[in-house]
Amino acid sequence: MMNKRIGILTSGGDCPGLNAIIRAVVKCACQKGWEVYGIPYGTDGFLKLEQGQCCSEDLKLQEHGYDLPGILHGIDILQFLSGSILGSLSRGNPSDPAIAKMIIQGYQNLQLDALIAVGGDGSLDIIYDLAEQGQWNLVAIPKTIDNDVPFTERSIGFRTAVDTVTSALYDLTFTAASHDRTIVVEVMGRNAGHLALHAGIAGGADIILIPELTPQIDSELITNICLRIAQLRLSGRKFALIVIAEGVKNQAGAKEKYIGDYLAQNINEMSHKLCLSDKPEFYDLDKLETRSTVLGHIQRSGTPSSYDRLLAATFAKKAIDLIAEEKYNQLVVWQSGTVQSQSLDKVIPHIKQCHQLGVCPSPVNKDGFLVQTARSLGIYLGNQESEVRSQKSGVRSQES
Repeated sequence: MMNKRIGILTSGGDCPGLNAIIRAVVKCACQKGWEVYGIPYGTDGFLKLEQGQCCSEDLKLQEHGYDLPGILHGIDILQFLSGSILGSLSRGNPSDPAIAKMIIQGYQNLQLDALIAVGGDGSLDIIYDLAEQGQWNLVAIPKTIDNDVPFTERSIGFRTAVDTVTSALYDLTFTAASHDRTIVVEVMGRNAGHLALHAGIAGGADIILIPELTPQIDSELITNICLRIAQLRLSGRKFALIVIAEGVKNQAGAKEKYIGDYLAQNINEMSHKLCLSDKPEFYDLDKLETRSTVLGHIQRSGTPSSYDRLLAATFAKKAIDLIAEEKYNQLVVWQSGTVQSQSLDKVIPHIKQCHQLGVCPSPVNKDGFLVQTARSLGIYLGNQESEVRSQKSGVRSQES
């Protein structure tokens, strides 16, 4: 088999498992005698090459190219490290012809046979356009803690982020219980609620609000949340956990910088109003104390879970196989319990259309089994008409 010269870059927001992908790509490629070049800071690395800020030899990755002092040698340690040793940025929009030209020239300077791009829906959209202009041989690997890349059931980083949020909910349960508080936990999820839904169920949340089911907050929603909290308090449990995805909008339909704080404030105000109604179910709400916390970028950090490390290894192996077969313009995906690939000519137009419409390329299935599971556990998910119909009819939809 002819030796190949391949590049790898990480682009977009970081997440656990990026270094595990880099490690696995290098190890699989070196088994074939190929050369691997790590492109720093996404497509910015190609700009640096073109501008003479680095040379190709600076970027070469080897199995023993990251030796550390002491007894640890080689790149195996990378699978345990969060972040990306290559750095990760979303820059180099091909709509700017001057920048696109320099990026493409930088790629050509490396004389690559193929490029492995690790990114989410936004960065892969940008890189796909560059690859078309520069006629690159591209293979993409999906990564995002939002799990919203289409055509793949799992993306690198998602499972670790779920574990991180679940662990935080476990810890917050005890402080909430100690002070009889309701705690609102804001998690990442710009347009998708996968992270909030998975972690909320696993972490014992009482209420989960995600963009797919609760696009925006309204007074009816706040009232029903207070009713749910009142029911818990009447049953003897004086604390509650609410998980809300950052993509849920305020009562004006606009994005809040901290939607968790906004929700907590509205719950506090509504709970005291309801106490004045003289309805017995609300009598205890005058003692309600609601606090909020934003988990923030800690969700992008942490030691990659064993699942994400395994997924990274299998995705890297598949990417190398595709390059060996010279089957390019592909997205590595996880479907039905196995690693497959999907043509980027199908994936990217779908992403572009969703971006134009302002919708998520791969949202939570509103009638899926996880949503049904949450409802069956008594978790309040919002005021959706479909939820009311489902509760009244007892109909259970199957997840597509």
